Amino acid sequence: MTLLDTPAWRPRTAAAPLLPDPEPYRLLGTPAADGIDPALLGRLYGQLVRGRRFNQQATALTRQGRLAVYPSSTGQEACEIAAALAPRPQDWLFPSYRDTLAVVARGVDPVQALTLLRGDWHTGYDPHEHRVAPLSTPLATQLPHAVGLAHAARLSGDDVAALAMVGDGGTSEGDFHEALNFAAVWRAPVVFLVQNNGFAISVPLAKQTAAPSFAHKAVGYGMPGRLVDGNDVAAVHQVLTEALDRARGGGGPTLVEAVTYRIDAHTNADDATRYREDTEVAAWKAHDPITLLERELTGRGLLDDAARSSAKEAAETMAAALREGMNADPALDPMELFEHVYAEPTQQLTRQAAQLRAELAAEHQS
Repeated sequence: MTLLDTPAWRPRTAAAPLLPDPEPYRLLGTPAADGIDPALLGRLYGQLVRGRRFNQQATALTRQGRLAVYPSSTGQEACEIAAALAPRPQDWLFPSYRDTLAVVARGVDPVQALTLLRGDWHTGYDPHEHRVAPLSTPLATQLPHAVGLAHAARLSGDDVAALAMVGDGGTSEGDFHEALNFAAVWRAPVVFLVQNNGFAISVPLAKQTAAPSFAHKAVGYGMPGRLVDGNDVAAVHQVLTEALDRARGGGGPTLVEAVTYRIDAHTNADDATRYREDTEVAAWKAHDPITLLERELTGRGLLDDAARSSAKEAAETMAAALREGMNADPALDPMELFEHVYAEPTQQLTRQAAQLRAELAAEHQS
């Protein structure tokens, strides 16, 4: 027996079946689109229109001082909506800080979804109610959490899968590597969605990775990689649905790269004109996810003026309720600083709480 015959030297899995397609997968505008359920296309369209209006309203609220910051997903709505609709109700969604829209599309109240970005101490919603983990501002830390939940569900025999979202910048974090490695070794029922929008704040993709694509990185972990047009909402929904079905069936994790573009700046504190050209933005605006779906629906006779108006009216109703909710000043209780820190408060925290309570009482009496 030679060294090459020992298990340590043998490939753990065949590489070829794991490789992604050479070009991003597309559905809209192709003959395969004829097989998509018209009801699903209608639902996706309504959510896209609502999502675009949500981004616009949240951005306006930031400029008005009602939000501390807002990372817009304008231009990336197809990824957000598909990620919210592909999982079943019992599955879990693990969003990053830019995925507020996915959280809202999953069913979380828009005001609650924006509470964290307003500057509160908690995430604003009950993660268990909609199976949505807290929005994660630290890059990629939600990925190992998703793997842990999915692995625990598999060990317990629960019919649950997890969908973890991350941006291209998050793939350079150690948590990304650790999550994918553990997920593949454990064959955890989890799907990783990388939204490749071209920039990690101002760092372009070419300075982020030398890999052929993020989807190709899946091969090194022993899982399939899928490359999809991130502005084609039908394609993203199909790819994520297939990956989740595979995960639930015991096939293990999948890494999906959705190629998209961040139309707005990184946040309201960013000046995107310093690192990208207007011509580049204009080219991606011509590949807008709403326009792509409208073209498909119109061509198949599934979208008329009445349907457009209905979608816009529903979006405006949501925006009005969001404005009203965010313009109401929250009732703040400073004593909440000491809640949910430890199951059993430490002596130090107890002393600090007593001190603050006395100071508040003295302030109230003066």
